Amino acid sequence: MCAAGRRWGRRQRALLWGVLLLAWEAAWGQLRYSVPEEMPKGSFVGDVAKDLGLQLPALSDRGVRIVSEGSTQYFALHGKTGHLVTAERIDREQLCESVQQCVLRCELVVEGEMQVYGIVVEVTDINDNAPSFREAETELKMSETTAPGSRFPLAEAHDPDSGRNSLQSYELSGDEHFSLAVQAGPGGDQRPELVLAKALDREGAAFHELVLRAIDGGDPARTGTARIRVTVLDANDNAPVFSQAEYTMRVPEDVPVGSVLVTVTATDADEGLYGYVKYSLKKITQKASQIFYLDSDTGTMTLLQSLDFEKGDSYELEVQSHDGGGLFDTTKVMVIVTDVTDNVPEISVRSALSEISEDAPSGTVVALLHVRDRDSGPNGEVHCSVDAGVPFRLEKSYEDYYRVVTARELDREQVSEYNVTVRAADGGSPPLQSSAVLALRVLDVNDNAPVFAQERYSARLSENNAAGALVLTVRATDADWGQNARVRYRLSEGRVRGAPLSSYVSVQAETGALYALRSFDYEEVRELGLWVRAEDGGAPALSSNVSVRLLIVDENDNAPQVLYPPAAPAGAVSGGGWSGVELAPRSSEAGALPAGSLTRWLVLAVAAVSCLFVAFLLLLLALRLRRWRREQLLAAESGALRGVPVSHFVGIDGVRAFLQSYSHEVSLTADSRKSQLRFSGGSCCDTLPARPPPDEPAPLLGQEDPA
Repeated sequence: MCAAGRRWGRRQRALLWGVLLLAWEAAWGQLRYSVPEEMPKGSFVGDVAKDLGLQLPALSDRGVRIVSEGSTQYFALHGKTGHLVTAERIDREQLCESVQQCVLRCELVVEGEMQVYGIVVEVTDINDNAPSFREAETELKMSETTAPGSRFPLAEAHDPDSGRNSLQSYELSGDEHFSLAVQAGPGGDQRPELVLAKALDREGAAFHELVLRAIDGGDPARTGTARIRVTVLDANDNAPVFSQAEYTMRVPEDVPVGSVLVTVTATDADEGLYGYVKYSLKKITQKASQIFYLDSDTGTMTLLQSLDFEKGDSYELEVQSHDGGGLFDTTKVMVIVTDVTDNVPEISVRSALSEISEDAPSGTVVALLHVRDRDSGPNGEVHCSVDAGVPFRLEKSYEDYYRVVTARELDREQVSEYNVTVRAADGGSPPLQSSAVLALRVLDVNDNAPVFAQERYSARLSENNAAGALVLTVRATDADWGQNARVRYRLSEGRVRGAPLSSYVSVQAETGALYALRSFDYEEVRELGLWVRAEDGGAPALSSNVSVRLLIVDENDNAPQVLYPPAAPAGAVSGGGWSGVELAPRSSEAGALPAGSLTRWLVLAVAAVSCLFVAFLLLLLALRLRRWRREQLLAAESGALRGVPVSHFVGIDGVRAFLQSYSHEVSLTADSRKSQLRFSGGSCCDTLPARPPPDEPAPLLGQEDPA
């Protein structure tokens, strides 16, 4: 009871660790499942949607799909359940011929999120293959002098299954002269040997028929058989001997077909038939038998088909030499294939955008790429890059996945389409390169306002124009595209002589043509100023304004009118108005007006006003001359007011005045050189006397100071 409880606890802990491992791998972008081989198409592998936390309704919207390397897709994603299922029948022995653990890898790509998750599926073996011998019948030749206990290697059986389902044991039946011994090879394989248990007698029995049976460990077990015919010969003293116990060669994978890889050599000291040596491949896989050929007479091994390091990097063969008497020797031939740069890097576009908005932020993912090189070592190391001069860069995503992201903001008005070239180069010498081109169209956003062809417009329009006449055409362009670049025009609100501007002119919304809606009269409107707005079709719309000046040109459309005397109304009686005839007295002199008293008064009024205007002009001119003359006199003697500090003056409207009062008298003569300026005895007082005291003569401004 306690032992059962402990076993149950161990199972629970193992289950818990498995769940934790699965959760950890899912968190780090990798899921692990297992499925038996030979399962029918559509068989359940794992619940991917549950393990990654993806909602079922969103699977189709996000563009979730399974991708894998190679031309065959072994797994698919069930769209309704989110389960990973088999897309093809999987044969483990075909996929993993010599690999103990057969693992298939694929990726789950979520296009909507530009995310990728790795999936590892281990294909477990079932016992679907029976052991088989390369040759169903084998003939051995033994001398009748062969000592009991001698051992003879037999052909090994091959079972492509693995683990318990592979070859487990051999059985021999048919004759008491022979028994079976099984030796363990260096790789853990079983090598059957025929042991002579009882001395042979050619005269008693020239032939012995045996059956070798190979058994695997499946449930139920599968078996394969081979018949062995032993021919008893006369005595043969010497067996062939190889020159080397093992032949090892390194061959580049690009060696031409038909090339000689190695020549094995064995010698036999006997003569005649017993000294003639022939060669054969004793241990070789089905795949290797299609690649290598051994000449049975010369021991030369040649290449039947091209080597591929990526499909097989080494081959172990066993060559046997035997003489005409049945004696033999064996040697091992090891062919190591070296890698050369014969595979160009492969770029697969897993997910990509075909168009992107120009206002997409920097770092927006536009493509998800998978890059690999089938070569190994430095030859398989791939370096990826994008061409310089484009606003994109590469970021490493998951293992061999890369993301192409925007390196800066885009501008459709500068570049509307991009052909982004992604290049991959391996580390070979010389390096092999490949490239993939991503076509990306930049979508427009309304980020440009219309721009008028001119900063301002003006036009001249003759008055009395016809209503609807074309005045001028304004034109604006928008650097955007499509609806965002469609420009429409309209007038800004305004009024002219109390009436709306729209009643005078109008603008055609599509073409920008400005029309006059009425006939203009120069005597009423001589100039018209307005603003035209250009607006694009974006949301929200962008706009710009331009000023338009319309000049009305005068035409001779008005005849002169006589204001006085007024014309007599039609049909008026005599004396009701001027009849156009003036009577002049016979005594009138030349130059006299033939008008009445009103005309005389009108002429007198005009003459009086003219005289007053002329008198005003003369008075103004005299005042200006007088002021100019005074300024000239003061400027001629700038040092006349000696001893008066400059700080005692103040400027008021261009005229200097004293801060303190000084008594002075200016005497002017016709000769400006004899003008005098005299100060009173007190240089500072509150009042200025009208004239200087009589006892102090005023010095002349033009005379020098005798002191």
